[in-house]
Amino acid sequence: MYIDPIICQFPEALDEDRFIIATYYCATKANTNMLKFAAALAVEQTTGTWLKVPAETPAVRERCIGRVVGVYETPSYQIEIPADVTERHFIIRIAFPWANFGPQFAMMLSSVIGNISSSGKVKLVDLEFPKKFLAEFQGPKFGVQGVRDLLGVHDRPLLNNMIKPCTGLDAATTAELAYESAIGGVDIIKDDELVADAPHCRLLDRVKAVMAAIKRADEEKGEKTLYAFNITDRTDKLKDNAYRAIENGANCLMVNYFTIGLDASRMLAEDPNINVPILAHSDFTGAVYESSWSGMSANLIGAKLPRLAGLDMIIGLTPYGKFPIMMDTFIGMGYQMLSPLHNIKPVFPMPGGGTTQGHVEDIIKKFGNDIIIAAGGAIHGHPMGPASGARAFRQAIDAVLGGMSLEEAGQQYKELGLALEAWGIYSESQGGIFDLKG
Repeated sequence: MYIDPIICQFPEALDEDRFIIATYYCATKANTNMLKFAAALAVEQTTGTWLKVPAETPAVRERCIGRVVGVYETPSYQIEIPADVTERHFIIRIAFPWANFGPQFAMMLSSVIGNISSSGKVKLVDLEFPKKFLAEFQGPKFGVQGVRDLLGVHDRPLLNNMIKPCTGLDAATTAELAYESAIGGVDIIKDDELVADAPHCRLLDRVKAVMAAIKRADEEKGEKTLYAFNITDRTDKLKDNAYRAIENGANCLMVNYFTIGLDASRMLAEDPNINVPILAHSDFTGAVYESSWSGMSANLIGAKLPRLAGLDMIIGLTPYGKFPIMMDTFIGMGYQMLSPLHNIKPVFPMPGGGTTQGHVEDIIKKFGNDIIIAAGGAIHGHPMGPASGARAFRQAIDAVLGGMSLEEAGQQYKELGLALEAWGIYSESQGGIFDLKG
């Protein structure tokens, strides 16, 4: 077997400014030559086809072909493959010249996980970007610090509420619920991902009604509240939705970023006329990350890429609630949003999907203050109503930051006590929720 040396190189030999490095988890039959398989992936996604063509000259290959910069077997068989092994597992790293696709998402993803997404057990787990590539992206306008500055809150985690029920409410009822959660101490309220511009609750009707209610609540509580209006729509309507919402008083927007697309999300984030934070909902990303063997990792599609697209806060699923996700994946996504990424600002993780007051201590222990605790049912379903559900969260946050246990705080505050009685307290060491009622 002969493999052109240009295809297989050490990463140290690369001009790092020219390449994005993609990391894959792959599995093949035991008798597969993985160097050859990796080279086939690199060629398929750059210059090659199933047979050599005359126009694929040495100059074209040098400029555009992908380079295999790592093939690592796990576990690593060095002498022989055991007789009972029928499948071998590998980490493969391929460097792609980003001049092939430029600083955009559509052609980048077409290149790094396009046709090869149909190659069997091949999963894209990470992308490493050079500074020169990242410099082409504006990133979030606000990020963690900008959102904190807007709210005037710098010393605690923020609290988010999703309006519930998910859909079916008119604008007036949505505004009533928004007022209740705002008056209880919620910092950021958001539309559910299932509501945008439905006939029963038009976007502009909702903006006008909700912002009037938010203004009233803010005057009464002496704090500022953001409301993220879902502008998800056809691509050609996105900017118009954003402009009209802002003209009518909206102070925050939301998009279902994967269904509208990362480039469309970036278009909104980089528009100078859209000078409000944009909240990212991860709706539909499970279709890409849930498979163990195909698609992309949750860290990539759920954290790194929407951050690069310029979204300021990103909803992520948690291991606490109704959707299955591992604890280490959950923590890893949060760190992807907060860790340094050259010129791209850190953004807020927003763990949601079944979060209750009993999860507050665990969340703060894992992420510190730079987190938005997101809750729907645990606010709107509180026995004393949404305002009390929100107060219970704020009581939990203050208690944890003050060194008090949730159990102690629940005895001191009625709202928190009722929430903990209803939904319990989470403890990772005890393997989940434990019931205060015994």
